[in-house]
Amino acid sequence: MIISDGHLFSGRTHLRRLARLGIVVAAGACLVLALPPYSILPLALVAFVALARALRGASALGAFWLGYMFGLGQFVPGLFWITESFQVEADRFGWLALPAVFGLAGLLSAFPALACAIAARVARSGLPPALSLATAWAASEWLRGHVVTGFPWNLAAYTLADWTVPSQAASVVGSYGLGFLLVLCASLAALAFGRADRHLRMLRLTGATAILLSVAGFGVVRLATSDPASDRGTQVRVVQPNIAQNAKWDNTSRKADILRLFFPVGPPRVFRSSVWPETAWPGFHAEDRGARVTLGWLLPETGVLLTGSPEREKTQAGAVHRNSILAIAPDGTILTRYAKHHLVPFGEYVHWRSVLPFQRLVQSLGDFAPGPGPRTLAIGPHPCVGVAICYEAIFPGNVADDAIRPDWIFNATNDAWFGTTIGPSQHLASPRMRAVEEGLPLVRAANTGISAVVDAYSRTVAMLELGTPAIIDTRLPRPLSPTPYARFGDWTALALVLLAWVIIRLRPRLRNMAFLTRIST
Repeated sequence: MIISDGHLFSGRTHLRRLARLGIVVAAGACLVLALPPYSILPLALVAFVALARALRGASALGAFWLGYMFGLGQFVPGLFWITESFQVEADRFGWLALPAVFGLAGLLSAFPALACAIAARVARSGLPPALSLATAWAASEWLRGHVVTGFPWNLAAYTLADWTVPSQAASVVGSYGLGFLLVLCASLAALAFGRADRHLRMLRLTGATAILLSVAGFGVVRLATSDPASDRGTQVRVVQPNIAQNAKWDNTSRKADILRLFFPVGPPRVFRSSVWPETAWPGFHAEDRGARVTLGWLLPETGVLLTGSPEREKTQAGAVHRNSILAIAPDGTILTRYAKHHLVPFGEYVHWRSVLPFQRLVQSLGDFAPGPGPRTLAIGPHPCVGVAICYEAIFPGNVADDAIRPDWIFNATNDAWFGTTIGPSQHLASPRMRAVEEGLPLVRAANTGISAVVDAYSRTVAMLELGTPAIIDTRLPRPLSPTPYARFGDWTALALVLLAWVIIRLRPRLRNMAFLTRIST
């Protein structure tokens, strides 16, 4: 059989394209291994190095598909833990597990696809390809956190969540800015070995090295100037009852579940504040005065309990339900409350219910109504607290009240939906980054784990393993002065991107000026 040169060339071209697609899918999967619970940080650089090299010379359309396949490689295995939540009521929703994962991954993959397409289009105009990719990537992650309801899960910066030193840069530029630096560093390293003259290769390697050293150096200095011995305040108790989701609202186990909250395992110790997880109380706690008074007997004289509980309010239009945190005093009175404002689509409400023929994936009396937004709660003589319920903690810059800065952040969650998968570990990465960004200590109470107390630098003070009934008794770390990110939010990330573009654009002029100075002397 004779094969013409044209057919042979075409076959090799298709093989190269398939190989390139396979490489970017594998690179996306590498990013999952760089995230918690694995936290193999070098794989984050490998992932973006591979992506940057695959995009060299690609058209905007070709780059779009490369970015889309990278996204599938990242989001399909990275979000596969979602299937666990559909098994809680498997008879109703089990068949939706795989379609939900692949559908959500397909939607989210549009964001890296868009980033790669824009980066390729800008780079073909003669602008620096590494800077183009890093800028487009940061912009796409910001869009992913804001479009419709937003879902900034597994941002590039979260690969640093378990690495205390480099994560400190988030206190200045936030998670979006830190992701920009990570992608820029990897892209410069990748393109340094491309087809370029020696001077350009050295310049790219120097740039990548400078970013690494700057981020690491900033983190080392910031941590070295902290004083962990003097940053402990009021006593706090964190209760992790470890109640299975399918038993949480079962009337036959209700008393036993309540006893797990009232009398947690472990020796009794002195505490001033006690925190329970999201929807810890199996009912409407605000309507159960007797239970609150009984509970008050277990609190210190000046103590306070922060507990998750659903609430309902009767209006002329019908009952309004909210996912709330109640602050309860020793006499059973409710000092104040917080209502979750960033609700989970299809879990706590159905978006565009009048148009979409879907039902909620959680059985209850009706959709939850959102609260007014981030609030700082004053709870008597105790430090003021900002509350983020579950899903809310994944949104950078949206956990603390800008008007009244809290002294600490309380993240109440119920990750029992996700069993012992990687989901709870990925979820914990988000509030840990919020602690660094805001310069505030964070206390996390999770029904089945992972509960934790971290200081304002995201250093772990105490942590409970997933799937164990246990408590944490510790002193609350003290807050820091407002960080640059706490003051200016994502504007700091934008300023970083603009500064990088100015430096790159001025570089040829600065080099020419240096050359003229040498010849003039």
